Amino acid sequence: MEGTFWSLIPAIVMLVLVVLTRKVLISIGTGIVVGALLLNDFHIWGTVKEIWTVFYTIFYANGAPETGNLLLISFLLFLGVLTAFLQASGGARAFGDWMLRRVKTRTGAEVMTAVIGLIIFIDDYFNSLAVGQIARPVTDRQNISRAKLAYYIDSSSAPVTVIAPISSWGAYIIGILGGLFVANGITTIQPIEAFIQMIPLNFYAIASIILVFIVAYFHFDIGPMYTHEKRAREEGELLDPKRNQVSGDLGDVFDPHKDGKVFHLIIPIVVLFVATVVAMIGTGITETEGSASIIDAFANTDVNLSLIIGGIAAVLTSVIFHMKQRKPRSDIKRIFIEGFKTMIPAINILILAWMIGSIIGALETGSYLAGLVNNSSISADFLPAILFIIAGLMALATGSSWGTFGIMLPIAAEVMANTDMELFLPALAAVLAGAVFGDHCTPISDTTVLSSTGAGAHHIDHVLTQLPYAFIAAFTALVGFFVIGLTHSTWIALAATIILLIGIVWVTHVLFVQKKKKAS
Repeated sequence: MEGTFWSLIPAIVMLVLVVLTRKVLISIGTGIVVGALLLNDFHIWGTVKEIWTVFYTIFYANGAPETGNLLLISFLLFLGVLTAFLQASGGARAFGDWMLRRVKTRTGAEVMTAVIGLIIFIDDYFNSLAVGQIARPVTDRQNISRAKLAYYIDSSSAPVTVIAPISSWGAYIIGILGGLFVANGITTIQPIEAFIQMIPLNFYAIASIILVFIVAYFHFDIGPMYTHEKRAREEGELLDPKRNQVSGDLGDVFDPHKDGKVFHLIIPIVVLFVATVVAMIGTGITETEGSASIIDAFANTDVNLSLIIGGIAAVLTSVIFHMKQRKPRSDIKRIFIEGFKTMIPAINILILAWMIGSIIGALETGSYLAGLVNNSSISADFLPAILFIIAGLMALATGSSWGTFGIMLPIAAEVMANTDMELFLPALAAVLAGAVFGDHCTPISDTTVLSSTGAGAHHIDHVLTQLPYAFIAAFTALVGFFVIGLTHSTWIALAATIILLIGIVWVTHVLFVQKKKKAS
């Protein structure tokens, strides 16, 4: 089964069930069971052992704890506690009141959220969680659905970090490029220079960012997003009322402190940001064992350790504010407990996503998809577009954009080095773009999980409402990669992508959005 078409079955089963049942835990769990059955030739006892193994190796493997995973789970728990303190202190309500005096419209709140998503480009995890904490009080007051907030978070986190040289993603990619250039004897360009040249070639990331602002400014609500926004505007229901409480959502657990101030929210989040960035630079320099540039530091940083340092610092800041408000100290225990509880749904999804990622890795799904490129005899002019599709499918199936980078970038480099060096960088950019596209479409991506968590949205609602926008951006990007293959011109291809994007949005708005508004 490994490395064959059959290796796609667990991912296909999971994705079909997600759409049909809208129950993410059951869907991912079924995918895990199907994958384990395939790996063990349908032997029940072997399947049970396989499932247990992929579960406990999330926490303990190779004779040592899996500190990266444990730190990320711990950070999620601390984020829940921080959210609880921000609400209990009255800081979230005070910030919402303060912003309402300045951001008086839904459009302003949505554009503000998109801008914040672009500003916080250091890391996608940090972006996903921090933007939600900052923007949610404002978007809630303007009756903007949580599904739309999750879309803004997700579609401005990975797209901006994948084109930012000073970010965890940028540093990781630059590190990979350095190895690829050495392996293929490329000495005419440096990795950082190549990365910068690839920024305008990442048509999907650029299209996604432009689309975010189009949606924010023109209220371009299509597909399931239209339903969520209509309900939020008319009924004030920010979440689908048919579902249970979601991660990051405290509901009416706390009565906000009447003396809450804006700084009760702003200062803990600033502490979170500063402490995390300083820790990222510090752990990166420590790993290089000496002096290092900012790029080197981000290339070697320990993101999860940095997040937990920032999370602890922010929670301690909130605890100090809580005690200065002269509230009963016994409340601190309750806030911690309620904060932890809000993150349980997100952690459950994340653990299952890691499990099916391990199963799919053992089935060599990525190797099978990569082999489709290596075994093709298609003209080099079409390879950027094909690499975009393959990378998208791989990230969709595996739930890992970074894993897709690691597998597909070396393959793309080797293929293009032996076919057409003029399309070398466009082909690598196509891999980056496809990986982010697949990451946006899959319910098992950790970034997707964290985006819905940061927004306090139902996970499956976020996945389904984001899909139409991801496909629009992907289609325009695909055309861009076809154009660059035929013209070898970055700017012609980028112009074609943007013009087509605007055209699709305009036609869709005229044919569907306006029609629905008139009908309602």
